Amino acid sequence: MTHASAARRRPEPLLAPSLLASDLANLQATAELLATAEADWLHFDVMDGRFVPNISFGLPVLEALRPHARQPIDVHLMIEQPQHYLAQFREAGASNITVHYEACPHLHRVVEQIRGLGCTAGVALNPATPVSLLQDIVADLDVVLLMAVNPGFGGQAFIPHTLHKVAVLKELLLDCGSDALIEVDGGVSAANASALVQAGADVLVAGSFVFRGGAGGPVATLAALRAQLREGTTELT
Repeated sequence: MTHASAARRRPEPLLAPSLLASDLANLQATAELLATAEADWLHFDVMDGRFVPNISFGLPVLEALRPHARQPIDVHLMIEQPQHYLAQFREAGASNITVHYEACPHLHRVVEQIRGLGCTAGVALNPATPVSLLQDIVADLDVVLLMAVNPGFGGQAFIPHTLHKVAVLKELLLDCGSDALIEVDGGVSAANASALVQAGADVLVAGSFVFRGGAGGPVATLAALRAQLREGTTELT
């Protein structure tokens, strides 16, 4: 059973704090702090300075982080030619590996590589990439990650059209009989989280909102967000 299959049965969305927005000098302490928080996955952004205009952490940092993390590590590869590094990220501790549609001319082969490593397989779409392009592969995916900002930097404003895009993707998944989870990354906060879940989102990645958004710190912020979403879920059922 994949992580995505198990998550699909949860009565509420998954929360995935983005470590890129945390105190990068204290990732071990952050992972230990989040071990008992309302965090289902730890989101780990990898940037190469080529596919996106920024460079973030990579394999050595993931390998050092893994022993201190209780939750699965959700690795988001914003890099060119990700197929050359999949096995290394799996060995370093990735549970979920997501690659970008825009970076993979042979996407089906890359997805099969990820699944062959025993990881949950995800495909990410940039804001201008339509979900219809996944028509022929969505049945093979565990996760579809929709970028709600242009990738490369944290702290950007949420692109409102993402709500419509989530709803369109949800319809595509239903039409194709796919159990893939819909993950949303970028600008997620208390202001839009409930609307995203109502539109069909299953996994919410939040960075700046969790780590820089409140005086109570990430644990309190995640707890408040979970409570908000539980209230919304109750209203929808």
